[in-house]
Amino acid sequence: MESKRASSCRLLFCLLISAAVLRPGLGWYTVNSAYGDTIIMPCRLDVPQNLMFGKWKYEKPDGSPVFIAFRSSTKKSVQYDDVPEYKDRLSLSENYTLSISNARISDEKRFVCMLVTEDNVFEAPTIVKVFKQPSKPEIVSKALFLETEQLKKLGDCISEDSYPDGNITWYRNGKVLHPLEGAVVIIFKKEMDPVTQLYTMTSTLEYKTTKADIQMPFTCSVTYYGPSGQKTVYSDQAVFDIYYPTEQVTIQVLPPKNAIKEGDNITLKCLGNGNPPPEEFLFYLPGQPEGIRSSNTFTLTDVRRNATGDYKCSLLDKKSMIASTTITVHYLDLSLNPSGEVTRQIGDALPVSCTISASRNATVVWMKDNIRLRSSPSFSSLHYQDAGNYVCETALQEVEGLKKRESLTLIVEGKPQIKMTKKTDPSGLSKTIICHVEGFPKPAIQWTITGSGSVINQTEESPYINGRYYSKIIISPEENVTLTCTAENQLERTVNSLNVSAISIPEHDEADEISDENREKVNDQAKLIVGIVVGLLLAALVAGVVYWLYMKKSKTASKHVNKDLGNMEENKKLEENNHKTEA
Repeated sequence: MESKRASSCRLLFCLLISAAVLRPGLGWYTVNSAYGDTIIMPCRLDVPQNLMFGKWKYEKPDGSPVFIAFRSSTKKSVQYDDVPEYKDRLSLSENYTLSISNARISDEKRFVCMLVTEDNVFEAPTIVKVFKQPSKPEIVSKALFLETEQLKKLGDCISEDSYPDGNITWYRNGKVLHPLEGAVVIIFKKEMDPVTQLYTMTSTLEYKTTKADIQMPFTCSVTYYGPSGQKTVYSDQAVFDIYYPTEQVTIQVLPPKNAIKEGDNITLKCLGNGNPPPEEFLFYLPGQPEGIRSSNTFTLTDVRRNATGDYKCSLLDKKSMIASTTITVHYLDLSLNPSGEVTRQIGDALPVSCTISASRNATVVWMKDNIRLRSSPSFSSLHYQDAGNYVCETALQEVEGLKKRESLTLIVEGKPQIKMTKKTDPSGLSKTIICHVEGFPKPAIQWTITGSGSVINQTEESPYINGRYYSKIIISPEENVTLTCTAENQLERTVNSLNVSAISIPEHDEADEISDENREKVNDQAKLIVGIVVGLLLAALVAGVVYWLYMKKSKTASKHVNKDLGNMEENKKLEENNHKTEA
């Protein structure tokens, strides 16, 4: 029996060492596992009834076996071989399924499940594939800027810890970049960590940029194989600053104005459309062939009209690339002759001129005492009402703030002129004596009684308007008197007298002066009457009679007004009355 049992053991050992018998229908079987996961390998063999034990092994590259796990069919015990790389990582179930925890790249092997009976050995091989997803690709070592028409390194796309190694692709605005001689150069390399056996992939892109690449996003991706097939991971976008030379120069005037006037400050700003923009320029002023080197701005202060002209700027190194603008400095001159305070005598002629010189048509406005005049003033014979403050004002409507004004303060002087009138009250109880005075400066009026020299203080004065006013007294003389009106200003003292009869003696009254305003009213009434005459013949006849009577009365009154204050007829009457009284 012992010899038979020994021969049986030797047979089993020989069967294990020798080539195994594969069960019919069992081909290559592959288990895909992610890095770090647990690898599960079923035995894929039907367990025979006379099974003695099951065993797992893997094959070295040279084909020699390494046994790693053993399980007896009778004792139900599991034994793991002393293989350092699988220590504490193996688990063999009752159905002979082998599990390997924490999958590694080194686990990529051919594993074999072996079921042994007394007379045979059955094997089922399993190929293990381990996959490691790479890190998200990242664009590093990025260029600070790219220059047009120059082949320059854009950056490196790097993806780490991949198994198996992946492939890197570059994109511009979402489209794949392919190598192109002189424009797109892609250099790919991969490195494997000898410890982890994981790959790091690096792709360097050299790129010849154009202005079309401004604000264009660049990305890269890594394509790799995982347990479930091929996958792709993309990097974040990268946008690069594109440098390009200046192709055009422009010039601006700051601050922007519709029009520039004398006294303004002008800032010229020169701009180039390159990136980065030029920082220095040459500025050319009107009449100066040589440029002035400056930053991108050049300021002119308190400009005058001679600053009108063409202004230019150019690049320092490309003087042919030039920009220009025309600046017109608007001006406005006003000359008023005479101006200031001017004093003239009444009746004098005074020519007044307001001369305008401007860069374009200007509007002219005349004001007198803050009231706008319809036309410019002209004085062939000065009147007191011509006195006042005259202002000639001009402006350029299109140029904000460009206004000029000059003033003339006209003073019309005149010696005092006196005219005296008298009127008996309808009741016959009093007489009103008026002393009309005109002159400038305003004359002072004084009433006295001739002979006695008594001063009359109870007077009533009108407002002083346009060099005229009057002083009025009301008396009830019991006897004939002579009243004297004295008007005096800085130019002269004027005296006039009027004989007034006693209240008991009737006498012819003298009409008051007709003012300028009343004259205008009279003229207006005459025009109205003439209109009525033209309209209706019958009414015209009646109106003609009225008009004739009216004009007759007006002429009589006018004659009385034009008489001298001390006319001879009145004096004769007074003398006759005096003689009668004596008789």
